[in-house]
Amino acid sequence: MPAGRSRWILCWLLFGASALSFLDRQVLSVLAPTVTAEFAMTNTEYSRVVSAFVLSYTVMFTLGGRMMDRIGTRLGMSLAVGLWSIASGAHALVYGALGLGAARFFLGIGEGACFPGVTKGAVEWFPIEQRVLAIGIANGGSSFGAALAPPLTSWVTSWFGWRGAFLATGTLGLIWVAVWLAVCRRGSPEGTPTPAAAAIPMKSLLRRPDVWRVLGARSVFDPVFYFFMFWIPQYLSRERGFSLKQIGAWFWMPFLALGISNILSGKLSDALVARGWAPLKARAVLMTVAAFGMTAIWLTPAAPDEKWAIAAMSAVMAAHGLWITNFLGLLGDRFPANTIATVTGLTGTSGGLTGALSGLCIGPVVDRYGFRPLFLAAGLAYLFALLLLPFRNARPPEMRLSK
Repeated sequence: MPAGRSRWILCWLLFGASALSFLDRQVLSVLAPTVTAEFAMTNTEYSRVVSAFVLSYTVMFTLGGRMMDRIGTRLGMSLAVGLWSIASGAHALVYGALGLGAARFFLGIGEGACFPGVTKGAVEWFPIEQRVLAIGIANGGSSFGAALAPPLTSWVTSWFGWRGAFLATGTLGLIWVAVWLAVCRRGSPEGTPTPAAAAIPMKSLLRRPDVWRVLGARSVFDPVFYFFMFWIPQYLSRERGFSLKQIGAWFWMPFLALGISNILSGKLSDALVARGWAPLKARAVLMTVAAFGMTAIWLTPAAPDEKWAIAAMSAVMAAHGLWITNFLGLLGDRFPANTIATVTGLTGTSGGLTGALSGLCIGPVVDRYGFRPLFLAAGLAYLFALLLLPFRNARPPEMRLSK
């Protein structure tokens, strides 16, 4: 099999893994009105369940990234997807908020390694003129998984109940693991860990100012995406009067917009580089457009009906796709390939920490003030994050960090 074709097949398998990660986590978001009602949970209790996932996900972003750099993408992704698939299926066995929180915690442990792993694969396997497109595809599966979650969850629930929905997604993940191990064979260049990756100490990364700048930026913008994933179905139910069927019929649209944006944004960024733009200039321009585009979230609570509200959300998710694809491309520009999973993991941990803290506040804010203050703050976050990002003085990605 030609090397180029082999790379793209593996890239699309990573697309499938990231799709499953968001499909699995979004099942609870879609079912939140049903499950919280059955368990008699308040918004504050639900926020604690959400934060249990975010907490473990946050910690495992860094630990999982380090694992990927040490043992390689083949084995690392097998372990990650296998664990979170079992945890997803375990949701079907719970009977209260405590059990639900425990299942979410273990789901986060597995899923924390996913995005460092898929980003590492894209950076290592593709040349710079194809890299951001590969990153967009590998990470963009998450958006399609999230888009599939509402209609699929609604349909499976109508036939097998909400517990059946969790069993179905867990089974899909285990099937992915079997296919991945068969295709990404041990000993192939794509399945081999980066040599000497484990020799690069964490303290060398943490001495770099640009590491702290990307950590700071992600700690600002990640809580917005967590809010969108976990709380918009509650918003649609509480503020717009959506039923579970209506959530399934409408809520996939913003995530479809995100998935398309992930891929097109990567292609656009690579096209600018191919035309002679410096990679960091291309990322900076596109992320500036994205940051201003995120202010479309202010239109959501003012929308006159559900169609306009979903349209505003779709515009927001398209802007986020432009942002996150180029953010990950920026990491690939600035940091060596044998540390990219670790750096990506560190940024995910940074964002997850603030996401967990903000998640604990969202429930009480919604209970007291509604959703409008949250939409206002979300529209400003990306503009502030833009000011923190390091778009100059990049070290060539092929250089190793000194010990």
